[in-house]
Amino acid sequence: MAKKKEKKLKVTQIKSTIGYRERTARTIEAMGLGKLHKTVLLPDNGPTRGMISQVSHLVEVEEVEES
Repeated sequence: MAKKKEKKLKVTQIKSTIGYRERTARTIEAMGLGKLHKTVLLPDNGPTRGMISQVSHLVEVEEVEES
């Protein structure tokens, strides 16, 4: 049986959380980010999309397929 390609989101922090609410900084931290230009791969699901929408002004998102 062939492996199904799993969709992931490549999320990169492009702006600092300084000057934003603490809640914003905690969301960034929960995503595994925290320093500028750090990149993480996250699963493409509802909770992840929700976090990205809350901090969309601080991150850059790219869809990738991982086997």
